[in-house]
Amino acid sequence: MTRRHIQIRGIVQGVGFRPFVWRLAHELGCTGFVCNDSHGVSIEVQGLDSTIEIFLRRLVSELPTSAAIQELIATSRDPVAMEQSFSIIHSMLSDRPIAWVAPDIAPCSDCLAELLDPNDRRFAYPFVNCTNCGPRFTIIETLPYDRQRTTMHRFKLCDACQIEYDSPADRRFHAEPNACPVCGPRIWFSDRNASLESISAPPKATFYLEEERRRTLLLIAMVQSRIRSGQIIAIKGIGGFHLACDATSIEAVRRLRHRKNRPDKPFAVMVADLETCDQFTSMSEEERVLLTSRQRPIVLLRKKFDHSWFESVAPGNPALGVMLPNSPLHHLLVRPGKIWVMTSGNLSDEPISFENQEAWHRLSNIADAFLFHDRPISVPCDDSVVLQTTSRLLPIRRSRGYAPLPISMAKREHFGATSTKEEQEKEVVLAVGGEIKSTICLSVSSHAFISQHIGDLSNVETLQMLERMVDHFTRLYQVHPHVIAADLHPGYHSVQWAEQQAKAWSLPLFKIQHHHAHAASLMAEHNIPTDRRIIACVFDGTGYGPDGTIWGGEWLIADFEGFRRYAHLNNVPLPGGDACILRPARSALAHLFRYGIPWTSALPSVQSLTPAQQRLLHQQLEKEIHTVETSSMGRLFDAVAALVGLRQEIHYEGEAAMQLEYLARNAMATHDNSYHAYPFQWILGTAWHLNCKEMLEGILDDSLAGIDAGVIGARFHETIADASLAICLKAREETEINVVGLTGGVFQNELLT
Repeated sequence: MTRRHIQIRGIVQGVGFRPFVWRLAHELGCTGFVCNDSHGVSIEVQGLDSTIEIFLRRLVSELPTSAAIQELIATSRDPVAMEQSFSIIHSMLSDRPIAWVAPDIAPCSDCLAELLDPNDRRFAYPFVNCTNCGPRFTIIETLPYDRQRTTMHRFKLCDACQIEYDSPADRRFHAEPNACPVCGPRIWFSDRNASLESISAPPKATFYLEEERRRTLLLIAMVQSRIRSGQIIAIKGIGGFHLACDATSIEAVRRLRHRKNRPDKPFAVMVADLETCDQFTSMSEEERVLLTSRQRPIVLLRKKFDHSWFESVAPGNPALGVMLPNSPLHHLLVRPGKIWVMTSGNLSDEPISFENQEAWHRLSNIADAFLFHDRPISVPCDDSVVLQTTSRLLPIRRSRGYAPLPISMAKREHFGATSTKEEQEKEVVLAVGGEIKSTICLSVSSHAFISQHIGDLSNVETLQMLERMVDHFTRLYQVHPHVIAADLHPGYHSVQWAEQQAKAWSLPLFKIQHHHAHAASLMAEHNIPTDRRIIACVFDGTGYGPDGTIWGGEWLIADFEGFRRYAHLNNVPLPGGDACILRPARSALAHLFRYGIPWTSALPSVQSLTPAQQRLLHQQLEKEIHTVETSSMGRLFDAVAALVGLRQEIHYEGEAAMQLEYLARNAMATHDNSYHAYPFQWILGTAWHLNCKEMLEGILDDSLAGIDAGVIGARFHETIADASLAICLKAREETEINVVGLTGGVFQNELLT
């Protein structure tokens, strides 16, 4: 007789893992117990030697769909005499919980079947779930994952749900969000002009099950009718509110853009099924799998044909962000054949609304009506956005369905001194990142727990959300940081917050150069050993350099400890600093000024400015008034887009560069040509720097000669790729490093990548 203690870390809480272990043990005739603990799941199993070996093999090979084992440690224990059965016991707590929190999971096929079956007691119930699906991260308040530690503790289970919850053989055994129309959360509808009391849930009916079902179906029909009539509805989902309208109604979308202050940035749409999606997009098999995955991200797809509503939903963009329903409520709302805009419930650049009263105040000037529910959201979580390239999945925004799963990192030395293994296990680092596309990261031992997308820290609301996430993550894992890490940029709100917090907590603050952080993150994500170096191509818009200039077109020799700036784009004066980001024409003229190229009146960038503005800009550049030197690749892309006449001003980050990419990609697809690069020159100074004068002169000559902007864009992309290859070969020859990493926001450009 053998007894083993098995400690498992990974995605093993909230995914039906304990019922799976219970069924496996009963099938094999083993005794013992299984429980959640603060590290994951703990098992003690007893049986014949051969049976225990089978148990261990099947434990790994027959996991529930949403489960994943990151670490399994099995140790021998003395057999327990007279033990009669295998059971599931209450969670065991410790003082250092580092269990993995499961992300929110889209409805499984079993729950969808119940949702749509008129004979099922959960027919049309917007909150149907089981151990295989439903909210997880957004309802968890503390660990381990038990109902009393989630926002569902407010709802007392009815007798029928309690039986399911207590039955190990049932797929709802310890499904913490388990509920039904009798005992669970509810939805209700309110016009924006109704009284403040309307955000509170209405009282339950006497004959609750049938009355509630009819009421729910009536509310669903009401929302669908309002959407058809052109209204904008704020809908509370799993991680917060969406703003929804009919995507095919140009007037409704125009009104939403005006109210949300989002004039050009593309909206995502939601459809019920792949058949509807096939009507207006072209999908690969990989993209179909992504759309129907349990993460249910927004997938960027190619538009098909020329539908009249495309330009209002995603102006000037050949791609469209599409998602399938990610909750039972959305399955009820969006019917086959319908296409709804489904965008974050916020004003432009603010965090997503997730509490009823807060949404009422923030969104009443945008939405015509609200569909509320009373299941509290512990933490907001916006939709994830992904792009399937020809070679790999490229996350654009990592949030619902993926967060807060960690990245596993190699063991590292303790800050300030060589540490023991025990000290490394206790080391906690809080990183608060940069200014835009903000997230936080809490590293505990060898795991980096990355938060959901928070947003751009340009307003008080988003900074408050960052503070909320820091508080939530430290409470969730019951840790206190030993070190805070932040960006090097002195003007970032995240850095200023980190400085204040480090002082308040009496902690050391480490400021990390922006592009070194990009390189190190890439190395961690791809499990590069800690003693290895890479050649890192780091291309983005803005990153503060140690020399006080703005970096962004960088080729680094980097490891986890440090970096050498091996090469970079030639510096260009940026007039007005970050204010120039929204005015690509100014970036274009600044690039021409640096290389001594005349501003001819035939150039669209020159034409976009009045003569007085041109003179003022030239004086500003000549006398270096309010200019900052930059090697930004993002600004170079903006400049080229402006020079060929695409965008002289933009309304959202990357708009001009994205249009340049789309035209270049289209040119490459429609012409059977290999676009040769423009001339470029690498010059060695303190580091290699890329002289772009000949390239810019070639771009201007082509543009003034009437060459198609897409063809010019294709040649420009080839030039950057060829220049990168050339300098990486130089770096390899000098250093013998044979690994290149591509990172930074510019590499969201699929064509360049």
